[in-house]
Amino acid sequence: MSFSQFLAILRARKKAAFLAFALVVLAALALSLLLPKKYKAEASVVIDAKPDPVSALGSAATGLPNFIATQIDIMTSDRVALRVIRDLKLAEIPVLREQWQEGGGDSTIEQFLIEILQRGLDIKPSRESNVITVTYKSSDPRFSATLANAFVQAYIATTLELRADPAQNFRRFFDVQTKEAREALEKAQAKLSAYQQEKGIIATDERLDVENARLNELSSQLTQLQAISAESSSRQGQAQGARGDQLAEVLNNPLISGLKADLTRGEARLKELTSRFGEAHPQVVEARANAAELRSRIEAETKKVMSGVGVSNTINQGREAQVRTSLEAQRSKLLQLKAVRDEGMLLQREVDNAQRTYDLLTARLNQTALEAQSNQSYATSLTVAQPPSEAASPKLLRNMAAGVFLGIVIAIAVVMTLEKFDRRARSSEDLANALGLPVLGVLPGPNAKRFTPGRLGLSGLPVLTAGKSMQS
Repeated sequence: MSFSQFLAILRARKKAAFLAFALVVLAALALSLLLPKKYKAEASVVIDAKPDPVSALGSAATGLPNFIATQIDIMTSDRVALRVIRDLKLAEIPVLREQWQEGGGDSTIEQFLIEILQRGLDIKPSRESNVITVTYKSSDPRFSATLANAFVQAYIATTLELRADPAQNFRRFFDVQTKEAREALEKAQAKLSAYQQEKGIIATDERLDVENARLNELSSQLTQLQAISAESSSRQGQAQGARGDQLAEVLNNPLISGLKADLTRGEARLKELTSRFGEAHPQVVEARANAAELRSRIEAETKKVMSGVGVSNTINQGREAQVRTSLEAQRSKLLQLKAVRDEGMLLQREVDNAQRTYDLLTARLNQTALEAQSNQSYATSLTVAQPPSEAASPKLLRNMAAGVFLGIVIAIAVVMTLEKFDRRARSSEDLANALGLPVLGVLPGPNAKRFTPGRLGLSGLPVLTAGKSMQS
């Protein structure tokens, strides 16, 4: 279909088209005038990502799209709507109760009001910021503003509850855990105190230092006595051998040295007297007797000195054995003291661990208690809704423009529908398409003001006319 054919159809069926157009426009006008006016009030909420004053940590999730979507779901939830109903006491309004009863009252009045309130609620998040716009539409401007502000306040209060309720649960949990940790700490401390009293422990480290010093001292004494005992044993062995007279004690003994000097002088005098008087002379006999007496005295004194070396060796060995015994006793005592200290340290570590656990639980309990008492929400009211001065709907100009556009579309649709069921030839093109024959000429209609000769065919045949046939 060409555009000229389309215009021809519209001209032919202009009455039907105008009627359809007028009906649609009138319907749009009637709806705009008869529909009740709706007033839209807007309030806004900003989601703040400042650090938590209790934990001093910022919430990184507040800037994420899914977090904003979650806040929108919270705003449109039944919990927020129920809080609005309770804050405004809507269930006590007689008109609303009558509407609920007229509806049958199958559900509770709260559920009935929740469904009504959610119909007029609209939540829109901002694309480039954390601002959420809360819009409420109703027939009363003041009611719209009141409901928009009420939803904002109910949402903020709900966010506080959603933060405070888990904190309350955590506080109860940590309260129980803290009491158990305190009991465990008291038991560990009582066990440690009883052990210290049983073992008589006052200052374990100082006592260990004293006992270690005593052990080191005994070890040094034993080393010295071992050296002395080894030396005395060596002298005793030498004294018991053939060269006992070569001992330092014998050589350094002044009595033995004096006797040896006397013996030397006596032997020299004996030799002189023997060479002078012979072997039987009384002076020779007397000198020989004096020399023999001196030898016996030297031998006796030597034996005394050597016996003294043996006694000294026995004493040294006895002292060594005594110090060794003391050293072993001190070592055993120190080992026992270390065992006591280790067991005490184990008990002390149990006390320290219990104390650490108790301190951590106490700190966490205090933190959750503060969180449970927190009245600061990450959502803050940005703007307060005011009663609108103009109705948001219906918009007369907008509705009339839409009615005009829709009327044009429907008028065209009506015309084309009628043309489909009642097809007529309105031009030479229609005849050519319908008959499948070429058009040789066109005669003017009966109402034409001047006559224009038609175009004649080459064969001299009569010219086809379209006047009355197009009117039929």
